[in-house]
Amino acid sequence: MKAKHVPERTCIGCREKKPKRELIRIVRTPEGKVFFDPTGKASGRGCYICPSLSCLKKALKGNRLSNVLKIEITEDTKKRLQEELFIAVNRAKSSK
Repeated sequence: MKAKHVPERTCIGCREKKPKRELIRIVRTPEGKVFFDPTGKASGRGCYICPSLSCLKKALKGNRLSNVLKIEITEDTKKRLQEELFIAVNRAKSSK
């Protein structure tokens, strides 16, 4: 029996390849808004990141997120993404 294909994506923070379901998608809409996409289906340019603050900090520090999404990331957006990721990580831990 053939094994089921598991889609993999690369985290923009740590650069590790992981199954798509283990990562969180960040999307830039055509209007220029940047946010976490829990469904993974929002339209726009997207990238993936591990559910850890250290990976987000690496992605923001090296301007990787800006480069991948092809948009300038403002300080307000950086703070909002960090807060949203912190909430998402804590929610995931409490549900386990």
